[in-house]
Amino acid sequence: MSGLDNAQYESTNLTGQYAWTDTLKGVHYGPGSLSVALPKLLKTLGATKALIVTGKSLYEKTDVVKKVESVLREHNAYGATFYEIGQHAPVAGIHRGLQVFKDAGADVIVSVGGGSPIDAAKAILYFYQQETGGAFLSQIAVPTTLSAAEYTVGAGFTSEEGKKVAVSNPQLAPAGIILDAELTLATPERLWLSTGMRAVDHAVESLYRPLVPPPLKYLCYAALADLFKYLPQSKANPKAVDIRQKLQLASWMSLWPLKLERYSALGLSHSLGHKLGATYSIPHGITSCLTLAPTVALKARFASQEDKEWLSGALYHLRETPTGSLDGDVLKLSTLIDGLVAGLGLKSNLAEYNVPRADVTTIAELAVGRRDDPTYPDVVRLLEGLYPN
Repeated sequence: MSGLDNAQYESTNLTGQYAWTDTLKGVHYGPGSLSVALPKLLKTLGATKALIVTGKSLYEKTDVVKKVESVLREHNAYGATFYEIGQHAPVAGIHRGLQVFKDAGADVIVSVGGGSPIDAAKAILYFYQQETGGAFLSQIAVPTTLSAAEYTVGAGFTSEEGKKVAVSNPQLAPAGIILDAELTLATPERLWLSTGMRAVDHAVESLYRPLVPPPLKYLCYAALADLFKYLPQSKANPKAVDIRQKLQLASWMSLWPLKLERYSALGLSHSLGHKLGATYSIPHGITSCLTLAPTVALKARFASQEDKEWLSGALYHLRETPTGSLDGDVLKLSTLIDGLVAGLGLKSNLAEYNVPRADVTTIAELAVGRRDDPTYPDVVRLLEGLYPN
C-alpha cells in the first residue's frame, strides 16, 4: 500500500467496488423502440398481464399511454391503467394503485411518465411484496422525462402528513427500461428541461458522492458535457427527436445503475430538494435549478481536496478554461450551472413557491442533520439567497 494505512488509502477513492443492480434485464433505447422492446421485455420476464401506472395529465392530454396500451393489447398482456399518481407520489394514490394491481391480476407494472409514476410503481410493488411475502414482482419503466428515477432502487413518495419518505430494496430497481424519445415529445417544455437540470444535479453530486467508483465519475463528466450541449438545443428545437434521444442517454449516464454495499446519499442539493419538494409542492427538477449552483459554490469552501479536484475536472469536459485554482474552478462550475438554468428559462425563487422565510432555519437543519453542523450557517444563507432581493 506504499506506506498508506487502510484509512488513508480509502480516502483517496482508489479502493472500492462496483456492481450492477440485481434486477435489470435490459435498457432499450431509440426512437420508436417501444413496439419492439416492450414485448421483448415481457417475454424475458415471463410476465403475462401488466398494470400501467401513470399520471393524469399524461393519460388525459396525450396519446402516449394509449400507445403503450396498444402494444400490450397486441400481445394479450394488458390488464388495466391506473392514472391517479400525482406530483411527488402521494401515498394515498399508491395504496389505490396497489388495489387496482391486485384486482387486475397483474404480474408486472409498466410505468409511464416521470419520477412520480416510476417511484410509485416501486412503492406499489414493495407494499405488494410486504402483503404477500413472496418474491418482488417487476417493473418496466418507460420514462418521458429526464429525472432518472428508473435507475435507482429506492422509491420516494409523500406521506399522509405531507413529508417525503422512502422505501428501498435492490429488487425494486426496474427490470426493464425503454428510452423511446418519440414518447417525450408531449412532455411540457418546463418539465422536460427542468428534469434535465435534475440530471445535471445527479451528475455533479455523483462527483463527490461517497462510494461512487472513478469510472462512473467519468460517465458523469460525459453526461455533463451532453446535458450542457443538448438541453439548450432541445429548448431551441423542441421537436428534434435525435436531440431528445441524446438527452435520455445523458440522463442514464448521470445516474448509472450502481449496487452499493451501504447507503450513500447524493449530496446537499438533493437533500435540500427533498426537504423543499413534497412539503412546498416544488417539482424536483425545479429544486435542482434552485439549489445546485449555490451548493457547488459552497463546495469551494467546505469540500475536500479530492472532491474539489473532481469538480474542477468538469471544466475540461465542458471545454472551459480553468481558472488556475481549485476553488476558482469550483466557483466557475457553479457559475456555469447558474448560467445554464438562466439560459433554459428556469430561474425562479422560493417566494414564487410560497416557502415562508421563517422556515429557512428548519429546512437547513433538516438538510444537514443538526444545527451544530459546521455548514449549517452557510446553508441558511444559501436558502436566504433563494429569495428575491
